[in-house]
Amino acid sequence: MAVLVYHLNASWLPGGFLGVDVFFVVSGFLITTLLVRERDRTGRIALSRFWVRRARRLLPALVLCVVTSVLIARAVSQDLLVDIGREIVGALTFSTNWLEITAGTSYFDQTAPQLFMNFWSLAVEEQFYLLWPLLTLALLAFSSRVRVGAAVAVGLASSLLMATMFTPGTDGTRVYYGTDTHVMGLMAGAALAFAWASPRLAPLVAPSRWGRFGAYAVPFALAVLVAEMALLDEQSAWTFRGGIVLASLATAVLVMGVVERRPGGPGLVSRAMRHPALAWVGARSYSIYLWHWPVILLVALDNPSAPGTVPHLLTRLWCVLVTLALADLTFRFVETPFRTLGFRGVAVALGRGISELTVRGKRVVAVVLAVLVVATGLIVLTAPEQSQTAQMLAQNEAAADQAPTVAPSGAAPEASSAAPGRSGVAQPSTPPTGSSPSAVKASFTMPSGPEIDAYGDSIMVGSLQALRYYFPGIRIDAKSNRRWSDGLAQVRARGADNRRAVILAFGTNAGVDEDAVKQVLDTLGPKRMVVLVNIMAPFARVDTDNATLELVARGRPNVVVADWADAIRAHPDQVQSDRIHPTIIGAHLFSKTVRQALADLSERRTGKKVVLKDLPIP
Repeated sequence: MAVLVYHLNASWLPGGFLGVDVFFVVSGFLITTLLVRERDRTGRIALSRFWVRRARRLLPALVLCVVTSVLIARAVSQDLLVDIGREIVGALTFSTNWLEITAGTSYFDQTAPQLFMNFWSLAVEEQFYLLWPLLTLALLAFSSRVRVGAAVAVGLASSLLMATMFTPGTDGTRVYYGTDTHVMGLMAGAALAFAWASPRLAPLVAPSRWGRFGAYAVPFALAVLVAEMALLDEQSAWTFRGGIVLASLATAVLVMGVVERRPGGPGLVSRAMRHPALAWVGARSYSIYLWHWPVILLVALDNPSAPGTVPHLLTRLWCVLVTLALADLTFRFVETPFRTLGFRGVAVALGRGISELTVRGKRVVAVVLAVLVVATGLIVLTAPEQSQTAQMLAQNEAAADQAPTVAPSGAAPEASSAAPGRSGVAQPSTPPTGSSPSAVKASFTMPSGPEIDAYGDSIMVGSLQALRYYFPGIRIDAKSNRRWSDGLAQVRARGADNRRAVILAFGTNAGVDEDAVKQVLDTLGPKRMVVLVNIMAPFARVDTDNATLELVARGRPNVVVADWADAIRAHPDQVQSDRIHPTIIGAHLFSKTVRQALADLSERRTGKKVVLKDLPIP
């Protein structure tokens, strides 16, 4: 449920991704308990039967989800099919996490929609299912203390590896996706199972045996888990350096609180977990997890909406209803038959049903199956290599090295006197004034294009042509994947040559670095007009980042924030399929928002009304 909320809107539950770690602990406990009980009951572990049961449990529903999602995605947006071949291979071989690590994709900063992004955790699970029974078989030859110690040691090593490999301020996908760096939850569950199966160790992990603290241990663990989900996010170093471990340990306590048979009956948390609604969700949790992310992507692209609006809330509610309906159907008609009858039993039942059809009915079934297979194959083979967003960014980055287009009718007259400079972008007819921030001649009249420098990331790259249209002669220095630290380096490199008005648009990548923003503004000085463009993206940190920009701008009379987030929120259809970059029309909205911010700053400082011409979108 936490993961579902996080994917619906990350700002609703910034640490909701920790729900995966909850499931890891539960899975580690259940699987290890099953293996230990089988060994105690039969004297052996039938590995082949274990793996077949796992395949029956996972594969049928997964294949159904993959095929259905691919077919529907083709009708909704081609962008969802970029690299779909790799995604399908990862899904069917349970190697999604390593394939995506190799490809350099991100779980936290999704700059391109991935239809099966959520399958990374299924890959970690399946790799655990393949290897852990072998290790368990070996560990069962030793004492219970050795088994528990071995599981704890592996979990501790994984935790340390995650902590040391994570670099604050960078994307954490590698340590989050990696099986080597993210098995602490599975190992916490396994260690708990080994201890619970031992008559000597079981009392040590039973909350009721912990004295006075035991009465509060389970509610406290639940409070810790909920607090972490509400307070942690993907940018916090604490998330990867103790947060995930703490969430796993809290979940282990919760598991014990649920399974322990107390003398006075089950506790409050245990009784709550047995509520029919939660039992219903729990039984269908696998299918809910399978379907929820493809459904969210498909609905979001088919019905664009901006966070913080009523349509967004309604579309998210629709995503939940569709997900639960699909999960229930999958549980009833796919998961349950395969789990109870097995592959052979289902094949026999299907064969019996088909044999009872008429000749025409059999032909219809054959044709439908053939069409599904051929259509899926053709979709995969003809899938685009790049999303429309990526193509647009590549074209604009190439265009950034070329001279800007001729000024539109009614544009600023100063553009006619501009000539291409060494950068390939129109330069002002007179050199910029000032040799240092303090020496710049302050002027807060509305600037024309030749008086403006712009620095930014891929959002500005996507708005390149529109910025040139509204500000002929503007000098733009923008590249994809830039951060505030890169902006600081670029501003410092240009030094006194920075023009009297500067536009800064960073933060989509790795968030807003408050110290870097302040250093950029200090470098530019108080005599230049500066526009900070805030951000809009499906990240939990957006509101915090934008609040930081507002805070930094406050008290600096030469700085204004262009509220891109508010502007695009009213026009969700003007965002690309990645829900981050503007469309062509959206780029004009971006440029108009920046232009209005400059006008507001000019009016605020000069007291003179600025009249902006309403240029037609070409």
